[in-house]
Amino acid sequence: MNQKKIYTGLNDREVADSRRKYGENLLTPPRQIPLWLRFLRKFKDPLVIILIVAGFFSICISFYEHYGLDEGAEVFFEPVGIFVAIFLATGMAFFFEEKANRAFAVLNQVDDDEPVEVIRNGNTTKIAKRNVVVGDVVLLNTGAEVPADGVLLEATALHVDESSLTGEPVCRKSTHREDFDKEATFPTDHVLRGTKVMEGHGVFRVEKVGDSTENGKVFVASQIDNSVKTPLTEQLERLGRLVTRASYAIAAVILIARLAMFFLSCDFSWIHFLQYLLDSVMICVTLIVVAVPEGLPMAVTLSLAYSMRRMLKTSNLVRKMHACETMGATTVICTDKTGTLTQNQMRVHEMEIDCTTAEHQALAWEGIAVNSTASLDFSDPRHPTVLGNPTEGALLLWLHDQGCDYRQLRAGAEVIDELPFSTERKCMGTLVRSARLPGKTILYIKGATDIIRHDCTSVMGNRSWDEIGARLLAWQNQAMRTLGFACMILPEDSGISMQEGAISKILDSMKERQCGLVFQGIVAIADPVRKEVPAAVRECLDAGIDVKIVTGDTPGTAKEIGRQVGLWTEKDNDSSVITGPEFEALSDDKLARRVGSLKIIARARPMDKRRLVEALQAQNEVVAVTGDGTNDAPALKAAHVGLSMGDGTSVAKEASDITIIDNSFRSIGRAVMWGRSLYQNIQRFILFQMTVNVAACLIVLAGALIGTQSPLTVTQMLWVNLIMDTFAAIALASLPPSESVMHDKPRDRHAFIITPSMNRQIIGVGGFFFALLLGLLYLLEYASVSSMSDLLAWHGGGKRELTNHELSLFFTVFVMLQFWNMFNARAFATGRSAFHFKDCGGFGMIALMVFVGQVFIVQFGGRMFNVTPLSLADWFAIIASTSFVLWVGELVRLLGRKRRSLWQ
Repeated sequence: MNQKKIYTGLNDREVADSRRKYGENLLTPPRQIPLWLRFLRKFKDPLVIILIVAGFFSICISFYEHYGLDEGAEVFFEPVGIFVAIFLATGMAFFFEEKANRAFAVLNQVDDDEPVEVIRNGNTTKIAKRNVVVGDVVLLNTGAEVPADGVLLEATALHVDESSLTGEPVCRKSTHREDFDKEATFPTDHVLRGTKVMEGHGVFRVEKVGDSTENGKVFVASQIDNSVKTPLTEQLERLGRLVTRASYAIAAVILIARLAMFFLSCDFSWIHFLQYLLDSVMICVTLIVVAVPEGLPMAVTLSLAYSMRRMLKTSNLVRKMHACETMGATTVICTDKTGTLTQNQMRVHEMEIDCTTAEHQALAWEGIAVNSTASLDFSDPRHPTVLGNPTEGALLLWLHDQGCDYRQLRAGAEVIDELPFSTERKCMGTLVRSARLPGKTILYIKGATDIIRHDCTSVMGNRSWDEIGARLLAWQNQAMRTLGFACMILPEDSGISMQEGAISKILDSMKERQCGLVFQGIVAIADPVRKEVPAAVRECLDAGIDVKIVTGDTPGTAKEIGRQVGLWTEKDNDSSVITGPEFEALSDDKLARRVGSLKIIARARPMDKRRLVEALQAQNEVVAVTGDGTNDAPALKAAHVGLSMGDGTSVAKEASDITIIDNSFRSIGRAVMWGRSLYQNIQRFILFQMTVNVAACLIVLAGALIGTQSPLTVTQMLWVNLIMDTFAAIALASLPPSESVMHDKPRDRHAFIITPSMNRQIIGVGGFFFALLLGLLYLLEYASVSSMSDLLAWHGGGKRELTNHELSLFFTVFVMLQFWNMFNARAFATGRSAFHFKDCGGFGMIALMVFVGQVFIVQFGGRMFNVTPLSLADWFAIIASTSFVLWVGELVRLLGRKRRSLWQ
């Protein structure tokens, strides 16, 4: 009966009413944050806020010095330098993230004008997908994308690819209740927006459109920002609070001490007191500026930006910079199965088919080629892709691998009749006049072995049914799909009319004729695990990272994949496996108790994945999620780090922080290695700069308390804290990742970024530098020194003001101490010598630039930096005398390596 007579569809008035009531079939795009607001958000960094406050105080002091004390315009160098630091740090972070966002700009574009075949006003017509409304009757054909959610009215051999929503590449759809799959993620008689018809055809009535569809719910959920802070953000905020409190406390001590000294040492007068108070406040502000690590925000930005570029070479396209480091803190990876652990392409795992003779092989290969509804796309001859049923496509790919072109076999065979696959029959058949056996009419059957065997009277290869059954059971226990093949060469006097319906007559007449099919063999088909996945999973497990599989597939298939990748073992019990409905039924308290022990969640829906992520985060886990489907988007968005696959859906990519271009789980391990190494590089820079700041703060503090002239100007400190430390940040960020970090357990996200060993080194080395510099300051103040050689024949005298030459000597000694200490910071936590330069050529080049920069500042800085040029002899003396910092460090590391080797 003609469908147009059965279904009249909606009329124009009903369409308008439905659109008013339920809305259009469009996904609401995410709200775009203005460019200026995205830039301003970069100023929320706590260290940047400290810099802004310090810059404000610096501006106030500079205006007073310029207009109140009639000093030159150079007093504004300090605030200008501070704000340059602010804009460089925020600007670079903004630039790199916006550049990555532009690369993702087209990912969430949807073709809403794609034509859809519907029935309206009793006629079949085509409309744009955006114009589909609730109540529309939509026709589905092979290759069509389902435009909305709805219930099936008719389904003929209908198979739908739901992998983008559930992870299942093939779902059989039916309107017959006896065919319904009770374990299916979504009802068997429903189709969903964004899924694709692989074969067959059907008719459905639209029930939900736009954001109300399952696809729409996932899309909306993927746009929700739950503002989960990254571990690095939390630790830098803690460091910022520490620096702020410490600098304010020290400044308060200085102010109180200087006021006490004033009242104890001289007669009080308001004019003298106000001048002294203003000087004290300026010293306090100077100390705060010195204490704030101006280079740290830029150092972090440079490290992250550098890692973004380097990680791209390991097939990790980073969209959000902090995701680089957060991967290093990851404690749990929740991974999708289809397309992430597996290839998302059904392939023949093993074929046992009789090819003992040329005739048997000809029959087997022709049967595979002609008894199929699938085809292959040879646009890329080296990597053909399947069009149609993936299981049948796997058989055609197997033929291709054998060097056989299925197209020639199909073209040579004349198809007489076809018997489509049905749930009741559980097999399909094709009757052809063979090209491989000219003049022969052959019936080929393919389907469930336990059904086909009842129509078989013999088995090629003389194998027993017990042997065949045992082999099938072994494959099925490995969650593989199995098929059997059979054929029958019809005698010329069969008496059966060779036309439509011939196959049914042949099958019905078998018992009467006491003849039957010849069983040809069996095949196991599976979505194979990617070759690199087991080793990559083992790498993550050895690194202390828990891995959980979250999939829409069956528990049996999920467990088998878990076994193949090394996640599921015989020791594991079923309590570590749960299905989506069971997971949804768990209360929050029960979930909190079980979430740590779960290894596999099967039949998972999109919101199940997100709930899992949030439950793990509530347990203080740092969660990374991998996936390639629309169903993964909410979890990708909620996770600390979302990793989408390069060939995943646009919604998944839009929700993720990192895209794995080569679709390899191995790249996740590389990202973890980069993240852990990056964190160590940031620690090395903090070690370096905080050592500088401790020495500088103590010098300023000592000068304020004992009345000694401060030998370091704010402009000089700005060079040390910003320009020099920026180069140091680049040098330390350029250090290559170390595979040794993968043998460590994930760090505690609540641990302070400055470890006890770092703390000892910062205080110890910084304190030593302070004592050394204070001694040098004393020597310079109590004797006239015109060159470094004068210190060898020092004779004390009365205290006096330092000359510009002496200040230049002190400034250069201070910088060169930090220069050599940069090499020690580079070797921190490596156990190696600072002279280990393999893959570190950039460090040596940048160290040279730092040295050249210092020479340039001293020789040509003049009044701006309050310096005078030094002689060549002075430079050699300073370089040689300060280099002991490196040699002592090398000796300590050598003793440490020998001690570890003795313990081992």
